[in-house]
Amino acid sequence: MGCWRGPSTLLTCLLLLRPLPWPACPAACRCSSGEVDCSQHALLDVPQRLSTNTSTLWLGYNFITVLGPRSFPPLPGLLLLSLTHNRLVLIHSQALVGLGALQELDLSNNYLTVLTPETFLPLVRLAMLNLGSNRLEELQPVVLSALPQLRALLLQDNPWVCSCGILPLWRWLSHNGEKVQEKSSLLCQVPEQLNKYPIMAFRNESFRQCHETSLSAQHYIAFLAIGPFSFMASIFFCTFMGSITVVYQNLRREPHFWRRSRRGR
Repeated sequence: MGCWRGPSTLLTCLLLLRPLPWPACPAACRCSSGEVDCSQHALLDVPQRLSTNTSTLWLGYNFITVLGPRSFPPLPGLLLLSLTHNRLVLIHSQALVGLGALQELDLSNNYLTVLTPETFLPLVRLAMLNLGSNRLEELQPVVLSALPQLRALLLQDNPWVCSCGILPLWRWLSHNGEKVQEKSSLLCQVPEQLNKYPIMAFRNESFRQCHETSLSAQHYIAFLAIGPFSFMASIFFCTFMGSITVVYQNLRREPHFWRRSRRGR
C-alpha cells in the first residue's frame, strides 16, 4: 500500500521487485537453467565467470593440462563436473576447493598418473568418480578414504602395474567390490608375463612374497648401524689377535736365547 504514495516511491518498489540480473555466460560456453556447457572449445583453463547457481559444468574435449590451486570459482550448487577428454596431468591438492556439493566427477580419458590423498578432500558428498582411461599404475586407498559418500568408482583402462604396489588397491577392491561394477575388467599391464591378467584373479597367497620381503624403517636403521659396528669390531679383533701372536712368538724365542748364552760361556 505504501508504494502508491508517490512516483519516486513507486519506482523504488519496482526496482526491488525486479529479479537480479544473471551473470554473463562465458564467451566459450552455452548456459541454460544452471547448466553450463564449455565443451570442445580448445580451452586451456577453467572459465572463471561462472554463475554461483551453476549445477552442471561440462568442460570435456578441451586442452586443460593442470588444475592449479582454486581452479574453480566458488560453486556451492555444482552437482556434476565433467573434465573428460582433456590433457590433465596434475590436480593440485587445493584445485577442487569450493565444490563441496559436487556429487559426480568425470576425469576419464586424461593423462593422470598420480593422485594425492588431499586431491578429493573437499568433495565430501561425491558419489560417482570416473578415473577410467588415465595412466594410473597404482592407486592408494587413502585417496579414496576422503570420499565417505562414494558409491560408484570407474577404473577401467589404466596401465596397472601388478607388483607389491598393487596390494593396497587389491585389498580395497576386495572389501568394496560393490562400488566398482567393472572390477573384473581391471587388467594388469606390467610385468609382461601378467599382461591382461585380471587384478581380482589374485589371491592372498599371490602376495606372500610382499609380506616376507617388506622391511620397516627400523630394520633398515639396524642394518646401517650393524655395518660400521661390525667393521670396527673386526679391526679390534684382528689387532688383538695380532698382538697375542707377537707376544707368543717372543716368548718362544726367549728359551733359545738363554740356551745359546749358556753354551757361549
